[in-house]
Amino acid sequence: MSQAKLEQMGPRDWSSHPSFRDSGYKSTALRGPTQPMMPLRHTITERTGPVYGHNAIHGLDNDLTKNAARNGEPMGERIIVTGRVVDEAGRPIPNTLVEVWQANAAGRYVHAVDQHDAPLDPNFLGGGRCATNDKGEYRFLSIKPGAYPWGNHANAWRPNHIHFSLFGPTIATRLVTQMYFPGDPLLPLDPIFLATPQKARERLVADFSIDVTEEGYALGYVFDIVLRGPKATPMED
Repeated sequence: MSQAKLEQMGPRDWSSHPSFRDSGYKSTALRGPTQPMMPLRHTITERTGPVYGHNAIHGLDNDLTKNAARNGEPMGERIIVTGRVVDEAGRPIPNTLVEVWQANAAGRYVHAVDQHDAPLDPNFLGGGRCATNDKGEYRFLSIKPGAYPWGNHANAWRPNHIHFSLFGPTIATRLVTQMYFPGDPLLPLDPIFLATPQKARERLVADFSIDVTEEGYALGYVFDIVLRGPKATPMED
């Protein structure tokens, strides 16, 4: 995604994105800004770098079932997640770095801060990356993440979800969002999902696809990411 391409895009539809502070999502009260935002003019530093990962993607980076396996395959339900990264007119955005991270099938991250009483999987790291092709397409193989408690309120559990990060030409163009799974009963109870305006919430939910599903191997899901316009995928700010 070139800087010229980004400048051609229309303005972001802020009414489709969550606010900086949300009463239901308690930690936003501690980290959300309390004063009006001040735009800063981008200098050559913000327009040219740093850029991460485009030239260092390896063959298994998009296969989370194999990129950290030590002795066998990770436990859990195998899934395929694919989609397109497009602009507001549906035009593909090629050569965009897409990174994902997620909990394992038991609902635990490989991170020192995560002390959830659930097992770690020695064959699953929970992170991967790839670059979109000329059609704006990406594809990941993974394990369906489990739900986990997160302490926001009484009996609070996060729905199954995968975090997505997209890099354009510079760090200033990074966008972060989450993908949810269809039919998850925790969605109507999750303050993070509900922090997104109602009109845009379903854009965060992937579609099950029997065409993407591979017989005898893994269920398939499609999650398209729209960067701008009235159908933009809600992003975390």
